[in-house]
Amino acid sequence: MSIPYTYATGAAEQSFVDGNAIAGILSEIFTSDLTARGCRCGGCGVVEPLARALVYLNCPGAVVRCPHCTAVVLRITTTPTGRWLDLGEGAALCLPVEE
Repeated sequence: MSIPYTYATGAAEQSFVDGNAIAGILSEIFTSDLTARGCRCGGCGVVEPLARALVYLNCPGAVVRCPHCTAVVLRITTTPTGRWLDLGEGAALCLPVEE
């Protein structure tokens, strides 16, 4: 179960949930539960289970951020052409979505 949090940045306040919120999306793509797996942040280098990540769902798709430095570690978006996994640094995968 995802726990809602509020994170204040400057004057704006953003709501997010923990990494468990993307378990369903990832289970449609991968066969094992990735939320318990380590995820290394490209910004600060910290390795944490994906379940500890900050997940923003009030945007097109899901934006997953590092819980330490808030750098983006993953973006997941579903489009008519497929499900896109943006892995940062310009790397992205487009996987077909079964209808």
